[in-house]
Amino acid sequence: MIKAKINNVDVEVPEGTSILWAARKANFTIPTLCSHPDLVPGGQCGICVVEIEGIPGLKRACMTPLGEGWKVHTHTARLMEIRRQLVELILSYHDTDCLTCIKNNNCELQALAATLGINTVEWHSLEERLPIDRSSAAIVRDPNKCILCGRCTQVCSNMQTVNALAVNHRGYSTVITAAFDMGLGNSVCINCGQCVVHCPVGALYENSHIEKVWDAIHDPDKFVVVQEAPAVRVMLGEEFGMEPGTLVTGKMYAALRRIGFDAVLDTNFSADLTIIEEGTELVSRLKTGKNLPLITSCSPGWIKFMETFFHDMIPHMSTAKSPQQMFGALAKTYFAEQRGIAPEKIVSVSIMPCTAKKFECQRPEMRASGFQDVDFVLTTREIGRMLREAGIDLNEMPDEKADSLLGEYTGAATIFGTTGGVMEAALRSAYFLVAGRELESIDIAPVRGLKGIKEAEIDIDGLKVKVAVAHSGGQARRLMEKVQDQLRNEGKSEYHFIEVMACPGGCVGGGGQSWGSNMAKRARRGESLYAEDRSLQHRRSHENPSIKVLYEKFLGKPNSEKSHTLLHTHYYKRSTVDGDIIAEQ
Repeated sequence: MIKAKINNVDVEVPEGTSILWAARKANFTIPTLCSHPDLVPGGQCGICVVEIEGIPGLKRACMTPLGEGWKVHTHTARLMEIRRQLVELILSYHDTDCLTCIKNNNCELQALAATLGINTVEWHSLEERLPIDRSSAAIVRDPNKCILCGRCTQVCSNMQTVNALAVNHRGYSTVITAAFDMGLGNSVCINCGQCVVHCPVGALYENSHIEKVWDAIHDPDKFVVVQEAPAVRVMLGEEFGMEPGTLVTGKMYAALRRIGFDAVLDTNFSADLTIIEEGTELVSRLKTGKNLPLITSCSPGWIKFMETFFHDMIPHMSTAKSPQQMFGALAKTYFAEQRGIAPEKIVSVSIMPCTAKKFECQRPEMRASGFQDVDFVLTTREIGRMLREAGIDLNEMPDEKADSLLGEYTGAATIFGTTGGVMEAALRSAYFLVAGRELESIDIAPVRGLKGIKEAEIDIDGLKVKVAVAHSGGQARRLMEKVQDQLRNEGKSEYHFIEVMACPGGCVGGGGQSWGSNMAKRARRGESLYAEDRSLQHRRSHENPSIKVLYEKFLGKPNSEKSHTLLHTHYYKRSTVDGDIIAEQ
Protein backbone atom coordinates (compact mmCIF):
# COMPACT_ATOMS: atom_id res chain seq x y z
CA MET A 1 0.00 0.00 0.00
CA ILE A 2 1.11 3.54 -0.80
CA LYS A 3 0.47 6.42 1.59
CA ALA A 4 0.44 9.98 0.26
CA LYS A 5 -1.40 13.29 0.40
CA ILE A 6 -3.60 14.70 -2.34
CA ASN A 7 -4.50 18.33 -1.73
CA ASN A 8 -3.48 17.77 1.91
CA VAL A 9 -5.89 14.83 2.26
CA ASP A 10 -4.35 11.55 3.38
CA VAL A 11 -4.88 8.69 0.97
CA GLU A 12 -3.79 5.06 0.99
CA VAL A 13 -4.00 2.97 -2.19
CA PRO A 14 -2.43 -0.21 -3.60
CA GLU A 15 0.97 0.20 -5.20
CA GLY A 16 0.65 1.01 -8.90
CA THR A 17 -2.56 3.01 -8.55
CA SER A 18 -2.51 6.08 -10.77
CA ILE A 19 -2.82 9.53 -9.29
CA LEU A 20 -6.09 9.91 -11.22
CA TRP A 21 -7.74 7.01 -9.38
CA ALA A 22 -6.07 7.78 -6.06
CA ALA A 23 -7.53 11.28 -6.24
CA ARG A 24 -11.00 9.84 -6.72
CA LYS A 25 -10.56 7.83 -3.54
CA ALA A 26 -9.76 11.10 -1.81
CA ASN A 27 -12.97 12.55 -3.35
CA PHE A 28 -11.23 14.75 -5.92
CA THR A 29 -12.05 14.51 -9.62
CA ILE A 30 -9.17 15.31 -11.94
CA PRO A 31 -10.59 16.23 -15.36
CA THR A 32 -9.59 14.19 -18.41
CA LEU A 33 -10.81 13.60 -21.95
CA CYS A 34 -8.78 10.59 -23.03
CA SER A 35 -8.93 8.36 -19.95
CA HIS A 36 -11.60 5.64 -19.66
CA PRO A 37 -11.94 3.04 -16.88
CA ASP A 38 -11.94 0.16 -19.39
CA LEU A 39 -8.88 1.33 -21.35
CA VAL A 40 -5.13 1.61 -20.81
CA PRO A 41 -4.26 5.28 -20.14
CA GLY A 42 -2.49 6.99 -23.02
CA GLY A 43 -2.14 10.56 -21.79
CA GLN A 44 -3.12 12.06 -25.14
CA CYS A 45 -5.16 15.02 -23.93
CA GLY A 46 -2.82 16.25 -21.17
CA ILE A 47 -5.69 17.80 -19.24
CA CYS A 48 -5.16 15.66 -16.16
CA VAL A 49 -1.74 17.21 -15.31
CA VAL A 50 -0.91 17.69 -11.62
CA GLU A 51 1.89 19.18 -9.53
CA ILE A 52 3.95 17.07 -7.10
CA GLU A 53 5.98 18.79 -4.42
CA GLY A 54 9.70 18.22 -4.92
CA ILE A 55 9.32 16.89 -8.47
CA PRO A 56 9.92 19.37 -11.30
CA GLY A 57 7.44 19.78 -14.15
CA LEU A 58 3.92 18.50 -14.44
CA LYS A 59 2.81 14.86 -14.41
CA ARG A 60 -0.15 13.33 -16.21
CA ALA A 61 -2.31 11.85 -13.48
CA CYS A 62 -3.75 9.06 -15.63
CA MET A 63 -0.31 7.60 -16.38
CA THR A 64 1.64 8.35 -13.20
CA PRO A 65 1.47 5.85 -10.31
CA LEU A 66 1.19 7.50 -6.90
CA GLY A 67 4.48 7.46 -4.99
CA GLU A 68 5.10 6.91 -1.30
CA GLY A 69 4.92 10.14 0.70
CA TRP A 70 4.07 12.29 -2.30
CA LYS A 71 2.22 15.56 -1.84
CA VAL A 72 0.09 16.02 -4.95
CA HIS A 73 -1.83 19.15 -5.93
CA THR A 74 -4.61 18.86 -8.49
CA HIS A 75 -6.08 22.36 -8.88
CA THR A 76 -3.54 25.09 -8.25
CA ALA A 77 -3.98 28.38 -10.11
CA ARG A 78 -1.29 27.31 -12.59
CA LEU A 79 -2.99 23.97 -13.30
CA MET A 80 -6.41 25.52 -13.70
CA GLU A 81 -5.08 28.00 -16.24
CA ILE A 82 -3.24 25.28 -18.18
CA ARG A 83 -6.40 23.17 -18.33
CA ARG A 84 -8.48 26.08 -19.59
CA GLN A 85 -5.94 26.79 -22.31
CA LEU A 86 -5.79 23.14 -23.37
CA VAL A 87 -9.58 22.87 -23.57
CA GLU A 88 -9.82 26.19 -25.42
CA LEU A 89 -7.26 24.94 -27.91
CA ILE A 90 -9.29 21.75 -28.45
CA LEU A 91 -12.45 23.81 -28.89
CA SER A 92 -10.76 26.00 -31.49
CA TYR A 93 -10.36 22.97 -33.75
CA HIS A 94 -13.73 21.49 -32.83
CA ASP A 95 -17.05 21.87 -34.63
CA THR A 96 -19.08 23.49 -31.87
CA ASP A 97 -22.64 23.08 -33.20
CA CYS A 98 -23.56 21.67 -29.81
CA LEU A 99 -27.32 22.25 -30.01
CA THR A 100 -27.67 19.99 -33.05
CA CYS A 101 -24.96 17.51 -32.08
CA ILE A 102 -26.05 13.96 -31.25
CA LYS A 103 -23.98 14.11 -28.05
CA ASN A 104 -25.51 17.37 -26.79
CA ASN A 105 -25.79 17.08 -22.98
CA ASN A 106 -23.86 13.79 -23.16
CA CYS A 107 -20.57 15.22 -24.43
CA GLU A 108 -17.54 15.01 -22.16
CA LEU A 109 -15.90 18.01 -23.86
CA GLN A 110 -19.04 20.11 -23.45
CA ALA A 111 -19.31 19.14 -19.78
CA LEU A 112 -15.63 19.84 -19.13
CA ALA A 113 -15.78 23.27 -20.79
CA ALA A 114 -18.72 24.15 -18.54
CA THR A 115 -16.94 22.79 -15.47
CA LEU A 116 -13.87 24.91 -16.21
CA GLY A 117 -15.99 28.00 -16.76
CA ILE A 118 -15.01 28.48 -20.42
CA ASN A 119 -17.45 30.96 -21.97
CA THR A 120 -15.32 32.26 -24.84
CA VAL A 121 -12.48 30.87 -26.94
CA GLU A 122 -9.62 33.24 -27.76
CA TRP A 123 -8.09 31.01 -30.43
CA HIS A 124 -9.08 30.97 -34.08
CA SER A 125 -12.05 28.74 -34.75
CA LEU A 126 -12.30 25.83 -37.17
CA GLU A 127 -12.35 27.11 -40.75
CA GLU A 128 -11.90 24.06 -43.00
CA ARG A 129 -14.55 21.36 -42.69
CA LEU A 130 -13.61 17.77 -43.45
CA PRO A 131 -16.12 15.45 -45.18
CA ILE A 132 -18.31 13.31 -42.92
CA ASP A 133 -17.85 9.59 -43.52
CA ARG A 134 -21.27 8.02 -44.14
CA SER A 135 -19.99 4.99 -46.05
CA SER A 136 -20.89 2.50 -43.30
CA ALA A 137 -24.34 0.98 -42.87
CA ALA A 138 -23.85 1.16 -39.11
CA ILE A 139 -21.54 4.02 -38.05
CA VAL A 140 -21.08 7.67 -39.04
CA ARG A 141 -17.68 9.32 -38.49
CA ASP A 142 -17.45 13.12 -38.23
CA PRO A 143 -13.77 14.17 -38.19
CA ASN A 144 -14.71 17.77 -37.47
CA LYS A 145 -15.65 16.77 -33.93
CA CYS A 146 -12.73 14.44 -33.29
CA ILE A 147 -10.43 15.59 -30.47
CA LEU A 148 -7.71 12.97 -31.14
CA CYS A 149 -8.14 11.42 -27.69
CA GLY A 150 -7.19 8.01 -29.08
CA ARG A 151 -9.95 6.03 -27.37
CA CYS A 152 -11.43 4.75 -30.63
CA THR A 153 -8.11 3.57 -32.04
CA GLN A 154 -7.20 1.88 -28.77
CA VAL A 155 -10.55 0.08 -28.61
CA CYS A 156 -10.42 -0.94 -32.25
CA SER A 157 -6.81 -2.11 -32.16
CA ASN A 158 -6.28 -3.44 -28.63
CA MET A 159 -9.69 -4.53 -27.37
CA GLN A 160 -11.24 -5.65 -30.67
CA THR A 161 -8.02 -6.34 -32.66
CA VAL A 162 -9.72 -5.15 -35.86
CA ASN A 163 -7.47 -2.15 -36.66
CA ALA A 164 -10.06 -0.42 -38.84
CA LEU A 165 -9.11 3.02 -37.44
CA ALA A 166 -5.69 4.62 -37.31
CA VAL A 167 -3.99 7.99 -36.76
CA ASN A 168 -2.90 9.50 -40.07
CA HIS A 169 -0.68 12.50 -40.93
CA ARG A 170 1.09 14.73 -38.39
CA GLY A 171 0.84 18.01 -36.56
CA TYR A 172 -2.03 20.30 -37.57
CA SER A 173 -3.13 17.79 -40.23
CA THR A 174 -3.47 14.80 -37.85
CA VAL A 175 -6.72 12.90 -38.31
CA ILE A 176 -8.13 9.52 -37.34
CA THR A 177 -9.44 7.66 -40.37
CA ALA A 178 -10.00 4.24 -41.85
CA ALA A 179 -7.18 2.74 -43.92
CA PHE A 180 -6.31 4.75 -47.03
CA ASP A 181 -9.10 7.19 -46.15
CA MET A 182 -11.54 4.83 -47.89
CA GLY A 183 -14.28 5.15 -45.27
CA LEU A 184 -15.44 2.77 -42.56
CA GLY A 185 -17.86 1.07 -44.92
CA ASN A 186 -14.96 0.08 -47.17
CA SER A 187 -12.71 -1.12 -44.37
CA VAL A 188 -12.38 -4.21 -42.18
CA CYS A 189 -14.65 -2.52 -39.60
CA ILE A 190 -16.95 -5.13 -38.03
CA ASN A 191 -19.57 -2.47 -37.11
CA CYS A 192 -19.42 -3.41 -33.41
CA GLY A 193 -19.69 0.23 -32.33
CA GLN A 194 -17.21 0.02 -29.47
CA CYS A 195 -15.51 3.09 -30.93
CA VAL A 196 -18.89 4.87 -30.69
CA VAL A 197 -19.46 3.85 -27.06
CA HIS A 198 -16.00 5.03 -25.99
CA CYS A 199 -15.91 8.31 -27.99
CA PRO A 200 -16.17 11.25 -25.54
CA VAL A 201 -17.64 13.61 -28.17
CA GLY A 202 -19.87 13.39 -31.25
CA ALA A 203 -17.21 12.22 -33.67
CA LEU A 204 -18.71 8.71 -33.94
CA TYR A 205 -22.37 7.74 -33.81
CA GLU A 206 -24.87 5.30 -35.26
CA ASN A 207 -26.33 5.61 -38.75
CA SER A 208 -29.80 6.56 -37.60
CA HIS A 209 -33.03 4.93 -38.80
CA ILE A 210 -35.25 7.16 -36.66
CA GLU A 211 -36.82 9.22 -39.45
CA LYS A 212 -37.54 6.13 -41.54
CA VAL A 213 -39.27 4.47 -38.59
CA TRP A 214 -41.36 7.59 -37.92
CA ASP A 215 -42.37 7.64 -41.59
CA ALA A 216 -43.50 4.01 -41.35
CA ILE A 217 -45.44 4.60 -38.11
CA HIS A 218 -47.23 7.60 -39.65
CA ASP A 219 -48.08 5.75 -42.88
CA PRO A 220 -51.66 4.40 -42.61
CA ASP A 221 -50.95 1.75 -45.25
CA LYS A 222 -48.15 0.17 -43.20
CA PHE A 223 -48.40 -2.28 -40.32
CA VAL A 224 -45.33 -1.70 -38.15
CA VAL A 225 -44.15 -4.52 -35.88
CA VAL A 226 -41.37 -4.09 -33.33
CA GLN A 227 -39.06 -6.55 -31.57
CA GLU A 228 -36.69 -5.77 -28.69
CA ALA A 229 -33.44 -7.58 -27.94
CA PRO A 230 -32.96 -9.28 -24.55
CA ALA A 231 -30.40 -6.70 -23.40
CA VAL A 232 -32.60 -3.68 -24.19
CA ARG A 233 -34.93 -4.40 -21.26
CA VAL A 234 -32.05 -3.84 -18.79
CA MET A 235 -30.55 -0.86 -20.67
CA LEU A 236 -33.42 1.37 -21.79
CA GLY A 237 -34.09 2.62 -18.27
CA GLU A 238 -30.69 4.35 -18.25
CA GLU A 239 -31.97 6.64 -21.02
CA PHE A 240 -34.49 7.94 -18.47
CA GLY A 241 -32.24 8.26 -15.43
CA MET A 242 -32.82 4.83 -13.92
CA GLU A 243 -30.04 2.83 -12.30
CA PRO A 244 -27.99 0.61 -14.65
CA GLY A 245 -29.56 -2.83 -14.89
CA THR A 246 -33.10 -1.73 -14.03
CA LEU A 247 -35.49 -4.21 -15.64
CA VAL A 248 -38.15 -2.30 -17.62
CA THR A 249 -39.76 -5.05 -19.74
CA GLY A 250 -43.39 -4.15 -19.05
CA LYS A 251 -42.78 -0.41 -19.21
CA MET A 252 -40.93 -0.88 -22.51
CA TYR A 253 -43.92 -2.67 -24.07
CA ALA A 254 -46.29 0.06 -22.88
CA ALA A 255 -44.09 2.86 -24.21
CA LEU A 256 -43.73 1.20 -27.62
CA ARG A 257 -47.51 0.88 -27.96
CA ARG A 258 -47.93 4.54 -27.12
CA ILE A 259 -45.34 5.59 -29.64
CA GLY A 260 -47.45 4.01 -32.37
CA PHE A 261 -46.21 0.50 -33.17
CA ASP A 262 -49.05 -1.72 -34.39
CA ALA A 263 -47.71 -4.92 -32.81
CA VAL A 264 -45.32 -5.07 -29.87
CA LEU A 265 -43.52 -8.42 -29.99
CA ASP A 266 -40.19 -9.62 -28.58
CA THR A 267 -36.84 -10.85 -29.90
CA ASN A 268 -36.75 -13.17 -26.90
CA PHE A 269 -39.33 -15.33 -28.69
CA SER A 270 -36.93 -15.90 -31.58
CA ALA A 271 -34.04 -16.34 -29.13
CA ASP A 272 -35.89 -19.42 -27.87
CA LEU A 273 -36.38 -20.45 -31.49
CA THR A 274 -32.67 -20.00 -32.16
CA ILE A 275 -31.89 -22.41 -29.33
CA ILE A 276 -34.21 -25.08 -30.75
CA GLU A 277 -32.68 -24.82 -34.22
CA GLU A 278 -29.11 -24.46 -33.00
CA GLY A 279 -29.52 -27.07 -30.27
CA THR A 280 -30.80 -29.58 -32.81
CA GLU A 281 -27.81 -28.73 -35.01
CA LEU A 282 -25.44 -29.25 -32.05
CA VAL A 283 -26.95 -32.64 -31.23
CA SER A 284 -26.54 -33.74 -34.85
CA ARG A 285 -22.89 -32.73 -34.89
CA LEU A 286 -22.22 -34.37 -31.53
CA LYS A 287 -23.58 -37.62 -32.95
CA THR A 288 -21.59 -37.48 -36.20
CA GLY A 289 -18.48 -35.71 -34.86
CA LYS A 290 -18.41 -33.63 -38.05
CA ASN A 291 -17.28 -29.98 -38.05
CA LEU A 292 -16.78 -29.69 -34.31
CA PRO A 293 -16.62 -27.38 -32.51
CA LEU A 294 -19.95 -25.79 -33.41
CA ILE A 295 -19.71 -22.00 -33.06
CA THR A 296 -22.79 -19.86 -32.32
CA SER A 297 -23.64 -17.01 -34.62
CA CYS A 298 -25.86 -14.49 -32.83
CA SER A 299 -23.42 -11.55 -32.99
CA PRO A 300 -23.20 -9.88 -36.44
CA GLY A 301 -19.99 -8.13 -35.43
CA TRP A 302 -18.42 -11.52 -34.69
CA ILE A 303 -19.75 -12.91 -37.98
CA LYS A 304 -17.98 -10.22 -40.01
CA PHE A 305 -14.88 -10.64 -37.83
CA MET A 306 -14.91 -14.37 -38.57
CA GLU A 307 -15.55 -13.87 -42.28
CA THR A 308 -12.61 -11.45 -42.47
CA PHE A 309 -9.97 -12.97 -40.20
CA PHE A 310 -11.00 -16.61 -39.65
CA HIS A 311 -12.93 -17.59 -42.76
CA ASP A 312 -11.50 -21.12 -42.53
CA MET A 313 -13.84 -21.55 -39.54
CA ILE A 314 -16.98 -21.08 -41.67
CA PRO A 315 -17.71 -24.85 -41.74
CA HIS A 316 -17.79 -24.76 -37.93
CA MET A 317 -20.32 -21.93 -37.75
CA SER A 318 -23.89 -22.66 -36.86
CA THR A 319 -26.09 -21.93 -39.85
CA ALA A 320 -28.87 -20.73 -37.55
CA LYS A 321 -29.57 -17.04 -38.04
CA SER A 322 -29.50 -14.55 -35.20
CA PRO A 323 -32.77 -14.05 -33.27
CA GLN A 324 -33.24 -10.67 -34.98
CA GLN A 325 -33.20 -12.21 -38.44
CA MET A 326 -35.28 -15.24 -37.49
CA PHE A 327 -37.89 -12.86 -36.14
CA GLY A 328 -37.78 -10.75 -39.30
CA ALA A 329 -38.36 -13.79 -41.53
CA LEU A 330 -41.30 -14.95 -39.40
CA ALA A 331 -42.85 -11.48 -39.17
CA LYS A 332 -43.44 -11.41 -42.92
CA THR A 333 -44.46 -15.06 -43.22
CA TYR A 334 -45.93 -16.76 -40.14
CA PHE A 335 -47.12 -13.56 -38.42
CA ALA A 336 -48.52 -12.16 -41.68
CA GLU A 337 -50.36 -15.42 -42.36
CA GLN A 338 -51.80 -15.72 -38.85
CA ARG A 339 -52.92 -12.09 -38.75
CA GLY A 340 -54.15 -11.96 -42.34
CA ILE A 341 -51.86 -9.08 -43.30
CA ALA A 342 -50.20 -8.75 -46.69
CA PRO A 343 -46.43 -9.15 -46.03
CA GLU A 344 -45.59 -6.18 -48.26
CA LYS A 345 -47.53 -3.97 -45.85
CA ILE A 346 -45.50 -5.09 -42.83
CA VAL A 347 -42.58 -2.96 -41.71
CA SER A 348 -40.31 -4.91 -39.37
CA VAL A 349 -38.40 -2.82 -36.82
CA SER A 350 -35.94 -4.12 -34.25
CA ILE A 351 -34.58 -2.38 -31.17
CA MET A 352 -31.07 -3.54 -30.47
CA PRO A 353 -28.14 -2.74 -28.15
CA CYS A 354 -26.00 -3.20 -31.26
CA THR A 355 -24.87 -1.03 -34.18
CA ALA A 356 -23.78 -4.10 -36.17
CA LYS A 357 -27.43 -5.18 -36.44
CA LYS A 358 -27.90 -2.30 -38.90
CA PHE A 359 -25.33 -3.97 -41.13
CA GLU A 360 -26.79 -7.43 -40.57
CA CYS A 361 -30.34 -6.54 -41.62
CA GLN A 362 -29.02 -5.23 -44.96
CA ARG A 363 -27.00 -8.33 -45.84
CA PRO A 364 -28.40 -9.53 -49.20
CA GLU A 365 -29.00 -13.08 -47.96
CA MET A 366 -31.37 -11.83 -45.24
CA ARG A 367 -34.46 -11.87 -47.49
CA ALA A 368 -35.92 -15.30 -46.74
CA SER A 369 -39.46 -13.92 -46.60
CA GLY A 370 -39.20 -12.59 -50.17
CA PHE A 371 -38.66 -9.10 -48.75
CA GLN A 372 -35.97 -7.52 -46.59
CA ASP A 373 -36.76 -9.46 -43.40
CA VAL A 374 -35.85 -6.65 -40.98
CA ASP A 375 -36.40 -3.20 -42.45
CA PHE A 376 -34.94 -0.91 -39.79
CA VAL A 377 -32.82 -1.23 -36.66
CA LEU A 378 -32.90 1.25 -33.78
CA THR A 379 -30.26 1.27 -31.06
CA THR A 380 -31.18 1.67 -27.41
CA ARG A 381 -30.08 5.29 -27.72
CA GLU A 382 -32.29 5.87 -30.76
CA ILE A 383 -35.48 4.49 -29.21
CA GLY A 384 -34.73 6.60 -26.14
CA ARG A 385 -34.62 9.69 -28.37
CA MET A 386 -37.86 8.70 -30.11
CA LEU A 387 -39.68 8.22 -26.82
CA ARG A 388 -38.54 11.62 -25.57
CA GLU A 389 -39.54 13.19 -28.88
CA ALA A 390 -43.04 11.73 -28.43
CA GLY A 391 -43.21 13.11 -24.89
CA ILE A 392 -43.11 9.67 -23.28
CA ASP A 393 -41.33 9.18 -19.96
CA LEU A 394 -40.53 5.53 -19.33
CA ASN A 395 -40.68 6.14 -15.57
CA GLU A 396 -44.39 6.92 -15.86
CA MET A 397 -45.36 3.87 -17.91
CA PRO A 398 -47.50 1.04 -16.52
CA ASP A 399 -46.39 -2.56 -16.94
CA GLU A 400 -47.96 -4.25 -19.96
CA LYS A 401 -47.40 -7.52 -21.79
CA ALA A 402 -46.17 -8.14 -25.31
CA ASP A 403 -48.54 -9.37 -27.99
CA SER A 404 -48.79 -13.13 -27.69
CA LEU A 405 -48.08 -14.48 -31.20
CA LEU A 406 -44.33 -13.71 -31.27
CA GLY A 407 -43.96 -12.34 -27.77
CA GLU A 408 -43.81 -15.26 -25.32
CA TYR A 409 -40.37 -16.27 -24.04
CA THR A 410 -38.47 -18.27 -21.43
CA GLY A 411 -35.65 -17.43 -19.05
CA ALA A 412 -33.20 -19.08 -21.44
CA ALA A 413 -34.01 -16.41 -24.03
CA THR A 414 -33.55 -13.44 -21.75
CA ILE A 415 -29.99 -14.41 -20.76
CA PHE A 416 -28.99 -14.20 -24.44
CA GLY A 417 -28.19 -10.57 -23.64
CA THR A 418 -25.04 -11.30 -21.62
CA THR A 419 -21.84 -13.17 -22.39
CA GLY A 420 -22.29 -16.88 -21.76
CA GLY A 421 -26.06 -16.63 -21.95
CA VAL A 422 -26.43 -18.23 -25.36
CA MET A 423 -24.19 -21.09 -24.26
CA GLU A 424 -26.15 -21.66 -21.07
CA ALA A 425 -29.49 -21.51 -22.88
CA ALA A 426 -28.28 -23.95 -25.54
CA LEU A 427 -26.97 -26.45 -22.99
CA ARG A 428 -30.26 -26.42 -21.09
CA SER A 429 -32.09 -27.63 -24.21
CA ALA A 430 -29.28 -29.71 -25.74
CA TYR A 431 -29.20 -31.82 -22.59
CA PHE A 432 -32.91 -32.55 -22.99
CA LEU A 433 -32.56 -33.30 -26.70
CA VAL A 434 -29.75 -35.79 -26.08
CA ALA A 435 -30.73 -37.35 -22.76
CA GLY A 436 -34.51 -37.12 -23.02
CA ARG A 437 -34.70 -35.62 -19.55
CA GLU A 438 -34.12 -32.21 -18.01
CA LEU A 439 -30.78 -30.93 -16.73
CA GLU A 440 -31.17 -30.88 -12.94
CA SER A 441 -29.16 -27.72 -12.24
CA ILE A 442 -29.78 -25.27 -15.07
CA ASP A 443 -27.71 -22.43 -13.59
CA ILE A 444 -24.40 -23.09 -15.33
CA ALA A 445 -22.09 -20.81 -13.34
CA PRO A 446 -18.78 -21.54 -15.12
CA VAL A 447 -19.94 -19.78 -18.32
CA ARG A 448 -21.13 -16.68 -16.45
CA GLY A 449 -19.18 -13.54 -15.59
CA LEU A 450 -16.84 -11.17 -17.39
CA LYS A 451 -13.70 -13.27 -17.62
CA GLY A 452 -12.36 -12.98 -21.18
CA ILE A 453 -12.50 -16.68 -22.02
CA LYS A 454 -14.58 -19.10 -19.94
CA GLU A 455 -14.61 -22.88 -20.15
CA ALA A 456 -16.88 -25.61 -18.79
CA GLU A 457 -17.55 -29.30 -19.20
CA ILE A 458 -21.07 -30.72 -19.10
CA ASP A 459 -21.88 -34.41 -18.81
CA ILE A 460 -24.77 -35.09 -21.20
CA ASP A 461 -25.86 -38.66 -20.61
CA GLY A 462 -22.26 -39.88 -20.43
CA LEU A 463 -20.94 -37.61 -23.19
CA LYS A 464 -18.44 -35.07 -21.85
CA VAL A 465 -19.21 -31.86 -23.75
CA LYS A 466 -16.51 -29.20 -23.39
CA VAL A 467 -17.56 -25.64 -24.14
CA ALA A 468 -15.88 -22.24 -24.33
CA VAL A 469 -17.19 -18.66 -24.25
CA ALA A 470 -15.35 -15.56 -25.48
CA HIS A 471 -16.42 -11.91 -25.59
CA SER A 472 -14.70 -9.01 -27.42
CA GLY A 473 -12.79 -9.32 -30.67
CA GLY A 474 -9.46 -9.70 -28.90
CA GLN A 475 -10.59 -12.63 -26.77
CA ALA A 476 -12.33 -14.22 -29.77
CA ARG A 477 -9.09 -14.00 -31.72
CA ARG A 478 -7.18 -15.75 -28.92
CA LEU A 479 -9.72 -18.54 -28.77
CA MET A 480 -9.95 -19.00 -32.55
CA GLU A 481 -6.16 -19.14 -32.89
CA LYS A 482 -6.10 -21.86 -30.23
CA VAL A 483 -8.80 -23.84 -32.06
CA GLN A 484 -7.01 -23.40 -35.39
CA ASP A 485 -3.79 -24.76 -33.90
CA GLN A 486 -5.60 -27.77 -32.43
CA LEU A 487 -7.36 -28.57 -35.71
CA ARG A 488 -4.15 -28.16 -37.67
CA ASN A 489 -1.90 -30.15 -35.35
CA GLU A 490 -4.23 -32.71 -33.81
CA GLY A 491 -7.05 -32.96 -36.34
CA LYS A 492 -9.66 -32.00 -33.76
CA SER A 493 -10.38 -29.42 -31.08
CA GLU A 494 -10.83 -30.03 -27.38
CA TYR A 495 -14.09 -28.05 -27.60
CA HIS A 496 -17.48 -29.21 -28.81
CA PHE A 497 -19.37 -25.92 -28.62
CA ILE A 498 -18.19 -22.29 -28.60
CA GLU A 499 -20.03 -19.01 -28.03
CA VAL A 500 -18.50 -15.75 -29.25
CA MET A 501 -19.81 -12.21 -28.79
CA ALA A 502 -18.01 -9.32 -30.46
CA CYS A 503 -18.68 -6.83 -27.67
CA PRO A 504 -17.17 -6.89 -24.17
CA GLY A 505 -19.80 -8.26 -21.82
CA GLY A 506 -21.95 -9.51 -24.69
CA CYS A 507 -25.03 -7.61 -25.86
CA VAL A 508 -25.27 -5.69 -22.57
CA GLY A 509 -22.04 -4.05 -23.78
CA GLY A 510 -23.18 -3.48 -27.36
CA GLY A 511 -22.29 -0.46 -29.46
CA GLY A 512 -25.84 0.88 -29.26
CA GLN A 513 -26.07 1.11 -25.47
CA SER A 514 -26.53 4.34 -23.53
CA TRP A 515 -23.63 6.80 -23.42
CA GLY A 516 -21.15 6.62 -20.57
CA SER A 517 -21.03 2.87 -20.24
CA ASN A 518 -18.30 0.74 -18.66
CA MET A 519 -17.74 -2.85 -17.61
CA ALA A 520 -19.23 -2.28 -14.16
CA LYS A 521 -22.54 -1.18 -15.69
CA ARG A 522 -22.45 -4.10 -18.10
CA ALA A 523 -22.06 -6.50 -15.18
CA ARG A 524 -25.11 -5.02 -13.44
CA ARG A 525 -27.19 -5.38 -16.60
CA GLY A 526 -26.15 -9.00 -16.90
CA GLU A 527 -27.14 -9.73 -13.31
CA SER A 528 -30.60 -8.27 -13.99
CA LEU A 529 -31.06 -10.63 -16.93
CA TYR A 530 -30.19 -13.60 -14.71
CA ALA A 531 -32.68 -12.29 -12.15
CA GLU A 532 -35.44 -12.18 -14.76
CA ASP A 533 -34.49 -15.70 -15.84
CA ARG A 534 -34.98 -16.94 -12.28
CA SER A 535 -38.36 -15.21 -12.03
CA LEU A 536 -39.97 -16.80 -15.09
CA GLN A 537 -42.17 -19.89 -15.07
CA HIS A 538 -40.33 -21.50 -18.00
CA ARG A 539 -36.53 -21.39 -18.08
CA ARG A 540 -35.75 -23.71 -20.98
CA SER A 541 -36.36 -22.75 -24.60
CA HIS A 542 -38.03 -26.04 -25.50
CA GLU A 543 -40.69 -25.29 -22.84
CA ASN A 544 -41.98 -22.19 -24.66
CA PRO A 545 -45.64 -22.96 -25.56
CA SER A 546 -45.65 -20.51 -28.47
CA ILE A 547 -42.58 -22.16 -30.00
CA LYS A 548 -44.35 -25.51 -29.88
CA VAL A 549 -47.35 -24.00 -31.69
CA LEU A 550 -45.05 -22.45 -34.31
CA TYR A 551 -43.62 -25.84 -35.22
CA GLU A 552 -47.05 -27.51 -35.19
CA LYS A 553 -48.73 -24.91 -37.38
CA PHE A 554 -45.92 -23.67 -39.61
CA LEU A 555 -42.38 -25.06 -39.48
CA GLY A 556 -43.00 -28.76 -39.01
CA LYS A 557 -39.94 -29.71 -37.02
CA PRO A 558 -36.51 -28.23 -36.09
CA ASN A 559 -34.01 -28.14 -38.96
CA SER A 560 -36.78 -29.04 -41.44
CA GLU A 561 -36.61 -27.85 -45.04
CA LYS A 562 -38.90 -24.93 -44.22
CA SER A 563 -36.87 -24.09 -41.13
CA HIS A 564 -33.68 -24.05 -43.19
CA THR A 565 -35.26 -21.79 -45.80
CA LEU A 566 -36.44 -19.22 -43.27
CA LEU A 567 -34.17 -19.58 -40.25
CA HIS A 568 -30.73 -20.58 -41.54
CA THR A 569 -28.09 -18.81 -43.63
CA HIS A 570 -24.54 -19.02 -45.02
CA TYR A 571 -21.38 -16.94 -44.77
CA TYR A 572 -18.60 -15.54 -46.96
CA LYS A 573 -14.86 -15.13 -47.13
CA ARG A 574 -13.97 -11.43 -46.94
CA SER A 575 -10.85 -9.45 -47.75
CA THR A 576 -8.61 -8.47 -44.83
CA VAL A 577 -7.94 -5.16 -46.59
CA ASP A 578 -11.35 -3.67 -47.24
CA GLY A 579 -13.84 -6.25 -45.96
CA ASP A 580 -15.28 -6.96 -49.42
CA ILE A 581 -16.57 -10.45 -50.20
CA ILE A 582 -13.94 -12.22 -52.30
CA ALA A 583 -15.25 -15.80 -52.43
CA GLU A 584 -18.45 -17.43 -51.28
CA GLN A 585 -18.06 -20.39 -48.96
